[in-house]
Amino acid sequence: MTNSFGATDFQRIKNAEPDDDGLIECPVIPLRGLVIYPNIVFPLTLSDKRARNAAKLALNETQTVVGITLRDSTTDVADISAETLYEIGTELALSSPIPISDRQDSVLAQGRRRVEVVEFTQFEPHIRAKVRVIDEKPDKNDETSVLVQTITNLFQQAVELNGNLPDEILNYSLSINDPVWITDFVTTTLTLPLEERQNILSILDVNERLHHIVSLLTRELDMLELRDEISGQIHQEMTRNQREMYLREQMRAIQTELGEEDIFQQEINDVRTEILKAQLPEEAHEKTIKELSRLAMMPPMAPEVGIIRTYLDWMVALPWSNASEDNLDLKRAQKVLDEEHHGLEKVKDRILEHIAVRKLAAEKMKSPILCFVGPPGVGKTSLGKSIASALGREFVRVSLGGVRDEAEIRGHRRTYIGAMPGRIIQTMRRAGTVNPVFMLDEIDKLGADFRGDPAAALLEVLDPEQNREFSDHYLDTNYDLSQVLFITTANDLYTMPPALLDRLEVIEFPGYTEEDKLDIARKFLIAKQLEASGLENAGVKFEHDALVTIIRDYTYEAGVRNLDREIANICRKTARLLAEEKRYPHRIRSEHVEKYLGPPPFIASRANKEDSIGIVTGLAWTSGGGDILTIEVSLLPGKGNLTLTGQLGEVMQESAQAALSYMRSRAREMDVPADDFENYDLHVHLPEGAVPKDGPSAGITLAIAIISAFTERKVRSDFAMTGEITLRGKVLAVGGIKEKLLAARRVQIKNIVMPEQNRKDLVDVPPKALRDMNITFVEDMQDVIDVILLDPPEDGRERDKYNDEEKDTQDGDE
Repeated sequence: MTNSFGATDFQRIKNAEPDDDGLIECPVIPLRGLVIYPNIVFPLTLSDKRARNAAKLALNETQTVVGITLRDSTTDVADISAETLYEIGTELALSSPIPISDRQDSVLAQGRRRVEVVEFTQFEPHIRAKVRVIDEKPDKNDETSVLVQTITNLFQQAVELNGNLPDEILNYSLSINDPVWITDFVTTTLTLPLEERQNILSILDVNERLHHIVSLLTRELDMLELRDEISGQIHQEMTRNQREMYLREQMRAIQTELGEEDIFQQEINDVRTEILKAQLPEEAHEKTIKELSRLAMMPPMAPEVGIIRTYLDWMVALPWSNASEDNLDLKRAQKVLDEEHHGLEKVKDRILEHIAVRKLAAEKMKSPILCFVGPPGVGKTSLGKSIASALGREFVRVSLGGVRDEAEIRGHRRTYIGAMPGRIIQTMRRAGTVNPVFMLDEIDKLGADFRGDPAAALLEVLDPEQNREFSDHYLDTNYDLSQVLFITTANDLYTMPPALLDRLEVIEFPGYTEEDKLDIARKFLIAKQLEASGLENAGVKFEHDALVTIIRDYTYEAGVRNLDREIANICRKTARLLAEEKRYPHRIRSEHVEKYLGPPPFIASRANKEDSIGIVTGLAWTSGGGDILTIEVSLLPGKGNLTLTGQLGEVMQESAQAALSYMRSRAREMDVPADDFENYDLHVHLPEGAVPKDGPSAGITLAIAIISAFTERKVRSDFAMTGEITLRGKVLAVGGIKEKLLAARRVQIKNIVMPEQNRKDLVDVPPKALRDMNITFVEDMQDVIDVILLDPPEDGRERDKYNDEEKDTQDGDE
């Protein structure tokens, strides 16, 4: 650390002599980002004018200066004050300055003694301060000697591990026995932050400073050992890789001499053969061969080898031309569909039409994109399997429920780690043919977020005009999906984007009637559950009344999933009795059902069993099928307010407003005083308030209930109705006619009032159900009134009598 430059200057500069108070007054040089210790020579750059003045004065008077470090290295020169400088500094001797530029000089500074600032006496034209020299005479004891020796040993190990320190530093440190000097010397060689260096300078107790240096050296040694260990591991790994590469090259040379090929080259040749066998389209073939050529040029241990190898495996494994032969026997297809599913005539006809057209014009037709829509449990997914069996094709299924990432459909690009093709391509590989029956289940449950919209990605898949060139991001080439028979399933179409819905041929799955459920239970469900419970040979049979009880009192659904569960529940309880060698019923009757399944959760009964004022039975459509809807209307003394309760949606609230307006427009014809609309509040309530209700179907039902309440004409309880109303009393068509009629039949209401425009919808209702119904078609609200409302009371309305009595009482009081 010493330098011959300026050595004579250091010899002639003596330490400052303290005054009677033990203080010395010297010029001050602020040190920026630097701490100088005693006995250390360090180069300084003087760029501050006051620092240059202080150095010039000290050299002229052959005296020392005090070097004090700035607390913040970024402090501006003009802002230097007592608060910006540390309290502990070092007395310095300066060499002759060497000008660097007009505003900078370079000097060598030799540390002499630690000093503590007492006060600053001036700041212009240079900084001066009074400081106290710190006495650093250590106690000569065994602890000090041991600490010095420990520091020397630790420093020796650190120098050996750190290649940046020359051996001369180590040799020089071995000759130092002074505890003060050894701490300052070692600290100078360590890489420490400015705060830590100043902290060491400020530790005035020598033994404490020795302990601190020992801890710093120990930490430094741990870091150096860890770095050396990591470097050794890296070097060892590189050496092993180089050795392996060298051995592989050697093995390749030996195999070449013997006329053999190496394993890597043999694998490439195998892949090339598989590519030729796969009969890829021209574009895909060219891309695959190009990737194979890249693979052949790479060393076997290159990181990208695995990525390209996986890509080639996908390209080869996909079915590009392998197609299964369609079975175009219409009678066989009809038999397969009828054996596995009851009813569903529209769907079966559509599949048979597809087979017929394919038989006559296979080259011209395009595969349809079907969408099965219906409530849960009606057999949408299982019918897809039957269609595949009827056609003799492979069946594959993908559930889209909860999918929110577009890459799930289109795949990831190969630049991503762990990239894979999308679900469409993955499923096509699993199918193994280019023409499977591909079911996209729960398509209405797709979501969208920041990762894209999967429904938008499906637009290309489900479009016969585009899916011939489906682009998956991973394959980066077109794949032909035009021969795939896509079938999608959904419970509700309202959540689907219009563009996607436009591409689908929608086939609705209606809910099953009670007769349908009985047939399905006898043909499919009972035999399946008896076999699943081990009762196929136990002679157990379900009686007709037991099945009717389960359907009416224990299940309330459009499909048969819960019916299947309840039958399975009875079979399990019977199997337990058989396994315990107890007596069990061979014929399951209605009384056994309640015994095994407990109290019935559903009791099919009418809510309104007697003719009443303001209580009307309506018909409603739900996602689980049809249901009845009781509407209650009451008149209360008030100011003409309308109150609606029962969680009514906006459409139903508007229907109530329209019904009231119709009533008011015909009040004179119905002998209803105009004052009633101002003196009475109208309360419309639909029971089961926890269930949201909406839709226009209750228009005429609300109107009849309101008219009945105002006219006090009773409503026939053996009638149910549905239909939308206009302000002028026209009755308009509504939807869900089949489900509504079956709901009325289930609760034994045979008289139905419905719009004339819905007469055409009776085609979908089973003939057996129609024979049990007495349907009245209406076009105008007056037709509904004539059918539903009974004659007004002969002695007048009770409300009028009450009003007359109130009026007489008031006249008497006056």
